[in-house]
Amino acid sequence: MLRGHIAIVIAGLTLSLLPCVVEADSKATQPNWPSFRGNHANGVSDGTALPIAWDGPTSTNIAWKTSIPGLAHSSPIVWDNRLYITSAESSQADPYLRVGLFGESPDHPEDFEHEYVTYCLDKNSGKILWRQVAYKGKPKVKRHIKATHANCTPATDGKHVVSFFGSNGLYCYDMDGQLSWKKDLGYLDAGPPRADDLQWGFSSSPVIHENMVIVQCAARNISFITALNIKDGSELWRTSREVYPGWGSPTVLADKRFPQVITNGFKHIGGYDLYTGKPLWHLQGGGDIPVPTPVVANDLIYITNAHGGQAPVYAIHASAKGDINLTDDQTSNEHIAWSHMKIGNYMQTPLVYGPHLYCCRDSGILACYDARTGKKQYRKRLASGIGFTSSPVAGDNKVYFTSEEGDVYVIKAGSEYELLAKNTLGEICMSSPAISEGRLYFRTQHHVMAVGN
Repeated sequence: MLRGHIAIVIAGLTLSLLPCVVEADSKATQPNWPSFRGNHANGVSDGTALPIAWDGPTSTNIAWKTSIPGLAHSSPIVWDNRLYITSAESSQADPYLRVGLFGESPDHPEDFEHEYVTYCLDKNSGKILWRQVAYKGKPKVKRHIKATHANCTPATDGKHVVSFFGSNGLYCYDMDGQLSWKKDLGYLDAGPPRADDLQWGFSSSPVIHENMVIVQCAARNISFITALNIKDGSELWRTSREVYPGWGSPTVLADKRFPQVITNGFKHIGGYDLYTGKPLWHLQGGGDIPVPTPVVANDLIYITNAHGGQAPVYAIHASAKGDINLTDDQTSNEHIAWSHMKIGNYMQTPLVYGPHLYCCRDSGILACYDARTGKKQYRKRLASGIGFTSSPVAGDNKVYFTSEEGDVYVIKAGSEYELLAKNTLGEICMSSPAISEGRLYFRTQHHVMAVGN
């Protein structure tokens, strides 16, 4: 049984939800945040001062707050002075959503009409600039009681905006909201691998790289990874995968030495040639409901998952080839620099910031490791009795962890734990924030809000 809840964008839930490079440049100013976890999915934006303290209910240090109808866990993305977000809207004023740590995992059927929507907001004021309905109709799949029908974070390259609504299709707009093309990727039946009568919904965020839109689909009825032409949606390549359903998003490693698309999995963690989809390396095992997105830094690929009794973290060399599985007594080999079998994340995509790897479990236990060696620096509980789904982000020597209840823990980056502040957004928050030019942009249950001066 699915313990606690499913991932949301991670995503990028989705929560899925993502281009990466071999080594993240955490010192450069990054005004754009083009997909789940920003530039190269590294979750880092340095070069500007970021806020330490704020309060959502009193609007203290809140630049603006814009109401967004519907229910969604997709994360905001930013390009220049525009912010993009998706939602699934219905006639229900307050759709049912249950958060927290709990053992059962029921789905939530909603046999009534929804509108699947993409919004564009002015980044500086929060004003809605345009709204486009991608699809209108009854949901084709049921959602988990902790999920939504809009879990996938959109992606942009400054020319296109791509929104993915799972079984309801993939949609590409220009920056002014005009539909360029749409693609039906089929019925995607995602749910627990041993409970065919339950459904989660869908959450895997698209990636834009060069002229490609890369999409990962892991469902019970069909599983594949594909690259589509950004100009017209035509298929460039597709590779089938034999995997359990999951909620993770792909990562693009764009280094010229090792160009590849990296995917999490249980039956198949692996890398695929970026331009052909040919399998390059593979690893089996770990948590049987893979959620976190792969992260790349230091010429290493960081993979983690945790469900069903296993919770590994692997640091894999970007040059890996073929079968890289460890034997029972190994923690490393020529392809894997280091590994730990019991420290992994179930929900959150991990974060590499400077020399450190940060892993936070859905129960709120934060651990910091040396990213190159795997040596533990500290382990600390942020909170008790509440869940953590949102993936962390960092900048200005600060790391931000957001609980499902909307409390944001600001941690000083480094090898020793130091809590700088605990702030409240005042609403449920399941998505990961965006950072741009000194502000944090949060998607809560009812709003998008800009935190900072």
